Amino acid sequence: MRREEQRHVDVSVILPTYNERDNIVRLIPEIHRVLASNNIDYEIVVVDDNSPDGTAEVARQLSKQYPVTVVVRPRKLGLGLAVVDGVKVARGEIIVVMDADFQHPPDVIPRLIQKVKEGYDIAIASRYVEGGKVESWSLIRKIASKGAIMLAHAFLRETRSIKDPVSGFFAFSKRVIADVDLNPIGYKVLLEILVKGRWSRIIEVPYIFKSRASGKSKLNIREITNYLVHLTHLLAYRVRSRRSHHSLR
Repeated sequence: MRREEQRHVDVSVILPTYNERDNIVRLIPEIHRVLASNNIDYEIVVVDDNSPDGTAEVARQLSKQYPVTVVVRPRKLGLGLAVVDGVKVARGEIIVVMDADFQHPPDVIPRLIQKVKEGYDIAIASRYVEGGKVESWSLIRKIASKGAIMLAHAFLRETRSIKDPVSGFFAFSKRVIADVDLNPIGYKVLLEILVKGRWSRIIEVPYIFKSRASGKSKLNIREITNYLVHLTHLLAYRVRSRRSHHSLR
């Protein structure tokens, strides 16, 4: 693991990875181009689930040229928990979470960061506000995405004013999750932050969700099941929190 302990960092970009070697070799230089050209002091935290394709080793090689920290976990433990583990080592006060497969355009990152600097607690890259859209999705994928949002709105009141509460591309101030126990199931970690985090101001920034550059999509029956389990856990958390609040009154 390479770390530049004395170097100032404003922003930590967290990239959860599993078999993303072919993508990160292009993505990390692109993130550098975008952030360096905007004079943003940053680091990239690659959290890899022991990818058999050598993703972690490629990231280590890239760390010789770019400010990259590599965290390797023993096995595939899930994208949501990878973000949590990334935050633990992140030095920036602003955290950016994005996928490593080019579906989240690096050019959008400075807009998210700027919104947090303006005082928003969370800035969400949104596919469903005006100006946002999705490229090349099948009808089934569109239905699955809209269905996931409808369920979130139905069960979690914190999400109801947000058009894309299941986005995987967002930025937030680290103070939002200070002393908060995050335990996401699956890869919709934003839901966990929306329900458990301490925030008051939130904004959605439109972007175009791109087709995957290479590799396989994360969406499968297991992840759909994880999402439903995650929703029930968050709902139970809200019920417990409400009862605890009332008991203290």
